[in-house]
Amino acid sequence: MAGADAQDDFLRARRRLALSRLLRWMRREPGDVDHILPFDEVVGALGRLQERDAGLRVIPLDAIVGTVDKLQGFDRHFRPTSPAVRARWERIAAAMRRGEPMPPIDVYRVGDAYFVRDGHHRVSVARALGHGDIEAHVTDVVTRVGAGRDLLRADLPLKSHERVFFERVPLPREARERVRPSDPWDFGRLAENVEAWGWRWCQEHSRLIDRRELARRWYEEEYVPVVTLLRDAGMLGRSGTEADAYLRVGSDRYRLLRTHEWSEDVLARLRDAEGRSSSA
Repeated sequence: MAGADAQDDFLRARRRLALSRLLRWMRREPGDVDHILPFDEVVGALGRLQERDAGLRVIPLDAIVGTVDKLQGFDRHFRPTSPAVRARWERIAAAMRRGEPMPPIDVYRVGDAYFVRDGHHRVSVARALGHGDIEAHVTDVVTRVGAGRDLLRADLPLKSHERVFFERVPLPREARERVRPSDPWDFGRLAENVEAWGWRWCQEHSRLIDRRELARRWYEEEYVPVVTLLRDAGMLGRSGTEADAYLRVGSDRYRLLRTHEWSEDVLARLRDAEGRSSSA
């Protein structure tokens, strides 16, 4: 009966896909929620550095969200999207139901997400049969910016902005999580802010420094002291990150430097603006 059960498994997986698409349409969810992630686009946005063999591992099936090949036939959850994969899918499903051993799949791991190099049908069948994990040969791909298993294709342009920021401003590892605006589009503004600070520092000290030293000095001599002052003055705000507060006050500071308006009235307006942003 394994062959007949495999046929039912395939039809059931197809119905689950149709139901998921219907529910997504009714909820007006983004169209790319179920799109399988393309490996080359992801590592291009995140900035590929190196790779290393991690050996055989047992990995969670729900962390497999992408593919290395330009494969058509499965969605992000490895439900079959085309009847073209049916024959092979059902053969593997019947073999799994009979308890036949399956060879490990082959995957890349990028952050917390996995991308299939070989074994798409085995992943799809295992998920359809309710398995929680699968044996895989894992190759770790190290990138400049990390990725979670909830990464979407629509996130890639923003991840690319984050990657470019850390290329322009190579902060120490311990500082990276702290210097993070809530809106990834602000990474560009923040990079310009850092580079402007570095240009002034070089003028004041009559010497040039490389990007790594600039990033370290900006973090230690500018960012941390300013954020500390904002926190002590109660001006960090209740929403957003400390990097958001730094950008807000930094923009006002450069405007004040140009106008030389450092009166108590101006400072009071700054405090009022921070209070409005906090209540918002």
